[in-house]
Amino acid sequence: MKQSLSVLLNKKVKEYNQLSFIAKDPIVIPHAFKKQADIEIAGLFAAVFAWGNRTTIINKSRELLQRMDNAPFEFCTQHRDEDLIKLLGFVHRTFNDTDLLYFIAFLKNHFSRHTSLESAFFENHLSNEKIKSVEAALNHFHKYFFSLDLFPTRTKKHIAHPSSGSTCKRLNMFLRWMVRKDDTGVDFGIWKAIPPSALICPVDVHVARVARSLGMIERKQTDWQTAVELTNYCRTLDPKDPVKYDFALFSMGVNEKFQ
Repeated sequence: MKQSLSVLLNKKVKEYNQLSFIAKDPIVIPHAFKKQADIEIAGLFAAVFAWGNRTTIINKSRELLQRMDNAPFEFCTQHRDEDLIKLLGFVHRTFNDTDLLYFIAFLKNHFSRHTSLESAFFENHLSNEKIKSVEAALNHFHKYFFSLDLFPTRTKKHIAHPSSGSTCKRLNMFLRWMVRKDDTGVDFGIWKAIPPSALICPVDVHVARVARSLGMIERKQTDWQTAVELTNYCRTLDPKDPVKYDFALFSMGVNEKFQ
């Protein structure tokens, strides 16, 4: 059973883990940039916006970047107060300009002391210790992200963390983009703090439905432990690159309506 499932999933990975995947997926947003900091910032926003219709996600991400003059790093780090007027009125589902202004404040603060967002996830700036697991990294990022004074309480819902039980689908997807690399050119592979083998599968309703149907997970609720369970199964198929199966499971659920 596992061998036949492995054959099926590897076939689907080959089918979907291709450059053609990019055009209709939020990862198209960071692919519009060449500089690492621009890729990271554009990718973070695209990932945070990634719930609901993918066409809308892509369009709203592009709208935001246009408001930033398509120079996200420069805008976030060098804007003047009057430049922020361009952002007022932006909204995507429950994300609004109050949330956006805090994101900009965080990014400006972080990049005033660091050259990459990688350190926001994988370095404990107080103890100078490296963070070696995704679970610890996501919990750390949540705490660090909301370390500025007077953050809006409403913004907390946009940065998930495992300690709350969330699957952290959007941030796990962002980490996949930044960490994982293969020869197809879909994911970027620009972060080196952890190997792809340590990543956790992004889990949404589509992935969970397909994975349960295929017997890859038994857990009935969809939470952080579900993401861990699925990842552990995927590691039995490919210990070095378990999250590559995100391409297969997500695309089977969305494109093929797999039940």
